[in-house]
Amino acid sequence: MKKRQINWNDMGIILTLVAMVIFFSTATKSFFSLRNFTNIARQISVVGICAVGMTMVILTGGIDLSIGSLIGMSAAVAAVIMSAGGSIWIAVIAALLVGLLVGAVNATCINILKIPPMITTLAVMISLRGGVYLVTGGMPIYGIPPAFKVLGQGAVGPFPISMLIMTVVFVFGYVLLNHSTFGRRIYGIGGNMETARLSGVNIKLELYRMYMLVGLLGSLAGLILASRINSGQPSAGDGYEMDIITAVVLGGVSVAGGEGKIGKVIIGVIFMGVLANGMMMMNINEYWQRVVKGIVLLIAVAIDIQAKNKVRVASI
Repeated sequence: MKKRQINWNDMGIILTLVAMVIFFSTATKSFFSLRNFTNIARQISVVGICAVGMTMVILTGGIDLSIGSLIGMSAAVAAVIMSAGGSIWIAVIAALLVGLLVGAVNATCINILKIPPMITTLAVMISLRGGVYLVTGGMPIYGIPPAFKVLGQGAVGPFPISMLIMTVVFVFGYVLLNHSTFGRRIYGIGGNMETARLSGVNIKLELYRMYMLVGLLGSLAGLILASRINSGQPSAGDGYEMDIITAVVLGGVSVAGGEGKIGKVIIGVIFMGVLANGMMMMNINEYWQRVVKGIVLLIAVAIDIQAKNKVRVASI
């Protein structure tokens, strides 16, 4: 009878997460409290929603660096419309259309112009960030209606509404990737694009669908962020792309594409949320927080590469 092998990569992140919770609980009195865990749930909702889309992108062997700027642009567009007297629904629809448009631009540059995903989304990230400052005039946009605040600040019992939305998005992503033709094609494209093409997969069409879906999720996250901070900030979403990518890689999705499960990504999302919250409660300088997050990303990618190399050597 064969013994079940332990996946030490999965156990490693779980054990590290537990160790972090114990450390921060010891270092700060209020970390291990229901109120703080509720705050963490609200904070991770933006990263978690976008992580579902980023999982799909990385599974195809791509990357989306524009997601943080898209969050900011969607939040800014919605805030500007509402502050000018527009209805909440018009603001929401406009923000979601921004996400669809950005996704279509990314897919067009990758499919038609043959620009690599990293360069495409880097250029879009820079352009969008400039656009956010143009839309907001470089100043915070206030005047958001009280009803809109429910999205990011409201709760159903002890559960924040933003966390419930994130949960629904994760369930949707799980079903899409594991129980649909679209999901199988996403894995196929990341596993071997040429083989997928020869088997009849319309790669361009699937990439359009995927990047536009990622855009929609990014805009949804932007709306939640605008609701939570009760404004449209020119710096909203800045740096979020790294947190999102790190969460996905920590969740076991291979940067080489074709491997990974969205069910494990939630662990990476919680990990990043606990790390950010704990460092903030310890009053660690924001610049040092970025240093730590960068190191975590490097370690996550290094572990993924080493795991890939071991599999390659074992197969020889």
